[in-house]
Amino acid sequence: MDLLDGYELLAPTWDDLEPAAEVLAADDLDDAGQVVLDTGYLRGQWERFGFELTTDAWVAVDAAGTVVGHGQVTRDEDDLAASWGVVHPAHRGRGIGSALLGRIEARANELLAGVHGGRFRHVVNAGDEAAAALLQGRGLHLVRHHWIMSIELSPDAVAGPAPAGIAITSLRPQDDLREVHAVIEEAFEDHWCDRSESFEHWVRDRTQGPDHDPALWRLAWEDRRLVGALVASVLGDQGWVTLLGVRREARRRGIGAALLRSAFEAVAARRIRSMVLTVDAADPTGATALYERVGMRVVGRFDLWERALDPSAISRLS
Repeated sequence: MDLLDGYELLAPTWDDLEPAAEVLAADDLDDAGQVVLDTGYLRGQWERFGFELTTDAWVAVDAAGTVVGHGQVTRDEDDLAASWGVVHPAHRGRGIGSALLGRIEARANELLAGVHGGRFRHVVNAGDEAAAALLQGRGLHLVRHHWIMSIELSPDAVAGPAPAGIAITSLRPQDDLREVHAVIEEAFEDHWCDRSESFEHWVRDRTQGPDHDPALWRLAWEDRRLVGALVASVLGDQGWVTLLGVRREARRRGIGAALLRSAFEAVAARRIRSMVLTVDAADPTGATALYERVGMRVVGRFDLWERALDPSAISRLS
């Protein structure tokens, strides 16, 4: 479906941040009945290392210049271009989503030009039949269901005691990063997709953004050996758990829960009243049950769609 007259796709500027976030909020309200992702989340997306606002994102505007849609794509891994987009509920069915996806696909091909085995991934709200049909028509297939989980934090949140023999600390950036990377690599070995990445690439992605805050990272030590790690940050008015991993031999001892509660306490101390994370709905380590045990609940659901990317085929849909 072509973009109807009266709408235009433009490269966003920072003046478009709040209007684009309002579209995201309207989509959340329509899909989940509450605002799940706020302006801080979108700002964090735009400030990611390597992300170029002028080439990697688009806003759809109507004849009055009002932002009614937004889309973006990033090179998340050496062989993966990951993207998402959203259209205001009042402006759907007018070709905006299709036009955004066309721009996204073309940029994904550019980002992975010459990469053998490149993959293109797009995220949509679970149950969005129109979006699913659009993606199927472009050759993508559903690969995974994910949940967004959240907890409201008490101003006087207290972590409580750690499991016997475990010490919980924050991150010492010059000393602990290699050990944290090793723990995360081991913890995600059974994940549905290969998350393995070099230490240098991992450090760049996790520490070079403006949201990097080592005071919010939480490490679990046993006899001076790192057995668990949690990566957290604050984006706008929300705390985010980006990564959580516990070594296999240390699981089922409450270490993951202790790391989460310690992070909740640290974030609440900054007058932030909610903590959010995303999780694979079928995570084999039982992560979803862990999050529920510490008081988190599902507030949103989204699906990951994917296909192989042909770097030589630049989309003609724009």
